[in-house]
Amino acid sequence: MNRKALIVSLKGTKLSRMEKILLSKEKPWGVILFKRNLRSLHQIKNLTAEIQNITKNKKFPILIDEEGERVSRLRDVINHNISSNFFGDLFHTNKEFCLKIFKHYLSSLGKTLSELGININTIPVLDVLRNNTHYIIGNRSFSKNKKIVKKLGQLTIKYLNLNKIAGIVKHIPGHGAATADSHKKMPRVNLSLKKLEKIDFYPFRLSNAKFAMTAHILYSKLDKKNVATFSKKIIKKIIRKKLKFKGILLSDDISMKALKFDLVTNAKKSIDAGCNLVLYCAGNTRDNFKLIKSLPYIDKFTSKKTSEFFKFLG
Repeated sequence: MNRKALIVSLKGTKLSRMEKILLSKEKPWGVILFKRNLRSLHQIKNLTAEIQNITKNKKFPILIDEEGERVSRLRDVINHNISSNFFGDLFHTNKEFCLKIFKHYLSSLGKTLSELGININTIPVLDVLRNNTHYIIGNRSFSKNKKIVKKLGQLTIKYLNLNKIAGIVKHIPGHGAATADSHKKMPRVNLSLKKLEKIDFYPFRLSNAKFAMTAHILYSKLDKKNVATFSKKIIKKIIRKKLKFKGILLSDDISMKALKFDLVTNAKKSIDAGCNLVLYCAGNTRDNFKLIKSLPYIDKFTSKKTSEFFKFLG
């Protein structure tokens, strides 16, 4: 499959001339949309239709990060001001009632995304809360209870899939023990493998999600030098072997401050470590071109999984 291992981002609400060239000639794997790209239901449908038309693919991967409440790219278009933690608390209080409204909520969200031409949502957040978890995760997590996180995460994937939306579990192998914001600096987690296995790894183990997103975190007891996104050891031995994740692994945004190199180096190190795709979210057209020229085409594994994703879409 002739696609580069890059998910690009766009600058505005319409495709620029250069972005049209990028999508038609350079063959990125997919596109991720942000609030800056989304103005109204009509405009979004036009934008996704144009992306599909230019790429000549009705199933072209179009992603969004639509968690609800604090992380809602569609805030000005649809209103679902509700957090994952709300559902986690409700599950703890009244499991049966929670599951009924959770299913309804995700089905409604999935139908809306599908109508807009979006086929991948970067949820669920499977990070397990601690008392000192940084605010950047906060109520984006379902719970401090690892079993609730796992259960609601599994249901998130299930209900999204029923509406032909793929989910992305994040931030593998777990962001909950981090006390810093990886958008701004590199978080360091000093927990032992045994403690990480007991709590943080638990919700990710044996996930049947088609996609997972790495954490830009240095787990010092696992790899002293590299954040998970850059760590061959963590990706191969932990994510692939211990957690048995069998889907497409993408990096978190390579323009985040937790990564200390330039964009191209960040991208190459992610691929070299074992990420199948690189995610770039800043929307700079020049950087999109620079990255896509520097990155390889997807490998056989990613090509196979991409074909499976297209079959899933129907």
